[in-house]
Amino acid sequence: MSDTRRRVKVYTLNEDRQWDDRGTGHVSSTFVERLKGISLLVRAESDGSLLLESKISPNTAYQKQQDTLIVWSEADNYDLALSFQEKAGCDEIWEKICQVQGKDPALDITQDPIDESEEERFEEIPETSHLVELPPCELSRLEEIADLVTSVLSSPIRREKLALALMSEGYIKKLLGLFRVCEDLDNREGLHHLYEIVRGVLFLNKAALFEVMFSDDCIMDVVGCLEYDPALVQPKRHREFLTKTAKFKEVIPITDSELRQKIHQTYRVQYIQDIILPTPSVFEENFLSTLTSFIFFNKVEIVSMLQEDEKFLTEVFAQLTDEATEDSKRRELVNFVKEFCAFSQTLQPQNRDAFFKTLANLGILPALEIVMGMDDLQVRAAATDIFSYLVEFSPSMVREFVMQEPQQTDDDVLLINVVIKQMICDSDPELGGAVQLMGLLRTLIDPENMLASTNKTEKTEFLSFFYKYCMHVLTAPLLANTAHEKNSKDLQEGSAKINPVCPGALRFMRRIIGLKDEYYNRYIIKGNLFEPVINALLDNGTRYNLLNSAIIELFEFIKVEDIKSLIAHIVDNFYKALESIEYVQTFKGLKGRYEQEKDRQSQRLNRYRRDARSLDEDEELWFNDDDDDDDGEAVEKSRMEDDFSDSYGKYMEAKKGKLLLVLPQVQFSLPRLQHLQTAMVGLVDYPDDEDEEEEEEEEEEEQSPRKRPRLSS
Repeated sequence: MSDTRRRVKVYTLNEDRQWDDRGTGHVSSTFVERLKGISLLVRAESDGSLLLESKISPNTAYQKQQDTLIVWSEADNYDLALSFQEKAGCDEIWEKICQVQGKDPALDITQDPIDESEEERFEEIPETSHLVELPPCELSRLEEIADLVTSVLSSPIRREKLALALMSEGYIKKLLGLFRVCEDLDNREGLHHLYEIVRGVLFLNKAALFEVMFSDDCIMDVVGCLEYDPALVQPKRHREFLTKTAKFKEVIPITDSELRQKIHQTYRVQYIQDIILPTPSVFEENFLSTLTSFIFFNKVEIVSMLQEDEKFLTEVFAQLTDEATEDSKRRELVNFVKEFCAFSQTLQPQNRDAFFKTLANLGILPALEIVMGMDDLQVRAAATDIFSYLVEFSPSMVREFVMQEPQQTDDDVLLINVVIKQMICDSDPELGGAVQLMGLLRTLIDPENMLASTNKTEKTEFLSFFYKYCMHVLTAPLLANTAHEKNSKDLQEGSAKINPVCPGALRFMRRIIGLKDEYYNRYIIKGNLFEPVINALLDNGTRYNLLNSAIIELFEFIKVEDIKSLIAHIVDNFYKALESIEYVQTFKGLKGRYEQEKDRQSQRLNRYRRDARSLDEDEELWFNDDDDDDDGEAVEKSRMEDDFSDSYGKYMEAKKGKLLLVLPQVQFSLPRLQHLQTAMVGLVDYPDDEDEEEEEEEEEEEQSPRKRPRLSS
């Protein structure tokens, strides 16, 4: 259909009192034989499927709100809404509903919502008693008006009748006129009554009243009435805040007056709901549901209007990335984009998709690459929040962008590397920003949300990129913290050499070994990475401290888990240096595991050993197959040696002073990386992980009854 008058969005109210978008289509009213009556039909504009089929019931209360909304309830806790693109289409359908129900289209509500108990009382009481008669709008009658408004809140019928009376007589504007008079006269009693009246009118929960109260010429007087809470000794100064402190800043001039008015209105109504109105009681919690809907639909409209104004957004991003833009201006621009993204969270998934795709097309990610590297802490914080919205929306979109960057820029200014550096260099003592960025980085390298297609694999491509361009940045602090200091002034002349093993490095190695992955194990063996760990244990001497406990736990884990390749490597190369340690049985246990495995292998070989000359061809084939099973691990180990040669050489260069760690790329599968994300958390699970004071360490230098001094290897 090309008729935009009948173009609508269908909404349903969920259990959290939030509106869910069910789709966009075109509405019509027609007789449906199956439902035996005139019904509202909405067919999706994408495929013509039926989004809504609802019979216009004679007893259903329909409400028209904000000129382009029709809201009704079909059953308990099942509210529906049609949001029209044009007012003319809303009026046409509203007239049809009123025609079916025999109501006047001039009204904004067709029925009084009556529950069973109210309906019974309605039948027993004369009709005239349900008509709400408003007292004259005079200063002397304010107390009477306040009592009337307060008394109707417990009755759905009387709330509806009062709302109609307030609308039909233009009563709201008369009350606000009295407010100005009372304030001029400093009539505190009258101002306290007006507070009760306006608060009660808000709790009537009627969109038609909100349209009047939140209009440009009324809303500040409404805020003024709400300043005079009788429970307060002095009135609040909400109007002063809204007019002087919270000034509206147009980072780029908004030429659309309707959009500007909508932004002002939404901010002020949100302020009324969040700041001015007290937290509603259990009895009152549903009284402001329409106010929440009012704000929701306003935000949807603001985002849609801004999104459609490509000239405005293009100018925003142009100034955001322009080097000539002043810092204060750039800060305002970043905060605007942040608020814009926050507003988008009110959108439904399909609308939010379109929103972020628009931002991506306008260059949001290149802009973030620039502003996240700036020195201004406020700009960086806002940019991080924007980045988090994008990562949560589509990690794949962010990955696709960063994988294209090396063709255009240096490694140091890649977006992912900027994120890593901000995480490492967070100046916040509580590391709030670092924790947020760590979570975003974890999401980006999480293999579970990486896509695979027939022509490419995101996992392979992104991890290859990450190891090539980003891993050295991520590991630089680890390598810097474990580098040897050749001229340490802390070591006394002639004292034993203390191996400077950092708990961060030991923790990282423990996490890798905890994966029980033979690929990593072979890398550890190839690099002889146990040597500095064992030297640190021996150099630590007889001291019982965190380092000692962590290293012992590392070897105990290897023993308990029976990691055969590591056990063989440790016993073959280091057992002579470790056999003197008897205060724990860990190393003797490793030796025992080693001997058991040797015996088992020997028995298996003897069992199948035959004279080679007596083996026929079939037997030899069988023997080779069996031998493959027994020695598969050794064959795999040999096959993988070549994979390490190049990377290991670069790694050894890094150990000599360079902060560059190049890890093998070909064989790194994603599940390994997933586990390593948490490598910086936790060392060992001992409750007393505190390092001893110097005095305690001096005492422990003496011979321990349970430990023997280190013997040189």
